[in-house]
Amino acid sequence: MRILVTGSSGTIGTRLCETLMEHGETVTGVDWVKNKWQPSIDAITIQADLRDRSSIQKLPDTDVVIHLAANARVYELVENPDRAMDNLLTIFTMLEYARTRGVKRFIFSSSREGYGNIDAEKLTEDMVRIENCESPYTASKVGGEAFVHAYAKCYGIDYVIVRFSNVYGMYDDSIRVVPLFIRLAQKNEPMTVFGKEKCLDFTYIDDAVSGVELILKNFENVQGETLNLAYGEGRTIIELAEMIKKLKGSSSNITIGKPRTGEVIRYVADISKAKKKLGFAPKINLDEGIKKSVEWYAKNA
Repeated sequence: MRILVTGSSGTIGTRLCETLMEHGETVTGVDWVKNKWQPSIDAITIQADLRDRSSIQKLPDTDVVIHLAANARVYELVENPDRAMDNLLTIFTMLEYARTRGVKRFIFSSSREGYGNIDAEKLTEDMVRIENCESPYTASKVGGEAFVHAYAKCYGIDYVIVRFSNVYGMYDDSIRVVPLFIRLAQKNEPMTVFGKEKCLDFTYIDDAVSGVELILKNFENVQGETLNLAYGEGRTIIELAEMIKKLKGSSSNITIGKPRTGEVIRYVADISKAKKKLGFAPKINLDEGIKKSVEWYAKNA
């Protein structure tokens, strides 16, 4: 099976390409930057700006597209909403690539941000509403899902939409909360939690990648579905900060700030659909995952 992965230099993209290649798949990556983590993935990555539709010409034929490429920091896109438009342009380009090249299998990486701030114990896949979009990033992901549905109906492209939640673990030197807190704890600098009650569902990178591989192996069974891929348990950001501080033996102060515009305050995924249809079974809880992450960053970052 020939697999085209966009965003192959990013966190999920790097680990996914690495794993697929280890399992003998034929993988081509696409990103607008070089892969700084793995030379083997950089070697199979085409540098292309997917905001430009002409970039389609650089891409080889494939059997399935896994579209991960996106500007993903919620608050950064509140401050710079043009970056949300980038996301819409890239999904459009890749759907056009699929349409014009006759690619019939398409996996789109969406986000738990699509649920917004809903008062529910766990969130099922049918609970996304456009009126709950909290940020331009959210709108770009919900809009991307709409594009996928439209191309499926008009052009017969089979799809699976995946809603990830706070994927962490390795290959990330951004200001996402896990790598940021690890860096701050290392320097004994303050860690700010934006919202005392903020509680999210953290997904270890290998569990996220395992879910995507299960989709590839069982595509016909889940074609046309939207699936939550997460751990299925909520943990507060304060807990996360305290965990990292303890593991690093840090003297960092943990401070509480006001919730930031555009961010979801509470999210816990209902993953029963992915369990039933894929046999998805995440293995790494936050305690174990953060320990692994701290160890990885100590050696690699």
